Amino acid sequence: MSGAPNQNGGNLQHPEFAHGSALVIGGSGAIGGAICRALARAGSNVVVGYHGHHEIAERVVQDVVALGRHGHAANADLLRPESLQGVVDEAVQRYGYIHSVVYAAGPAIEFRYINQISPAEWARVMSLDVNGCFNLISTVLPHLRERKSGAIVALITAAVDRAPPRDILSAAPKSAIQMLMRGVAREEGRSGIRANCVGPGYIAAGLGAATVHHDTKDYVERMVKAIPLRRPGQPDDVADVVCFLLSDKARYVTGESIAVAGGLQLA
Repeated sequence: MSGAPNQNGGNLQHPEFAHGSALVIGGSGAIGGAICRALARAGSNVVVGYHGHHEIAERVVQDVVALGRHGHAANADLLRPESLQGVVDEAVQRYGYIHSVVYAAGPAIEFRYINQISPAEWARVMSLDVNGCFNLISTVLPHLRERKSGAIVALITAAVDRAPPRDILSAAPKSAIQMLMRGVAREEGRSGIRANCVGPGYIAAGLGAATVHHDTKDYVERMVKAIPLRRPGQPDDVADVVCFLLSDKARYVTGESIAVAGGLQLA
């Protein structure tokens, strides 16, 4: 589905977003959807990349259109480069070019100690997250290099520097993604491409909220109590920082990782 914008919405806060589009992989998730809406409010057309949550993605598209911008949902399989190439090609055909790319995807995981993780589970998470992100970067780089412009943000985790107990299934693959993004920043800066990371802490929505059940409730409660700002995060807390890093306000920022965790990364 695609949408025609309501011209009364959207105020083009960022003129650099007025043409082309942003591609948000994982746009049907709680944080990904918030990023799509933040980009639309800032004046960007948005491709809402999803895999397995078509109805939710279409609702996000409706939000983008209501905010005055164009958008459409695109089924993106991160483990199939040809699927990603189709998403990129369609975005370029519809909007002319892609100015921003967001990796906001990742597999569902559980809080587990390392000795509780099977080799099969480890392989599943590493493949979906690390290989998936690499496939996205590999697909979009030729387009961004041709334009000699573009900004990429990958969502990682505030846990990458802490190795907290029971969170290795999040921290390990996201650490690899962090290094991948630093490599892109180092190698592609000469092509006008910036690459940064945003590390959410505990976000009380989406996958974060889904991990709270009988076996993890006490762990999550103790984690929230350790947050210096004394509250869990919300999707918009992350989305606003992502939007900043994609915008010209961060035009001289690349290779960085910003924790959006209320200070949890300091605990």
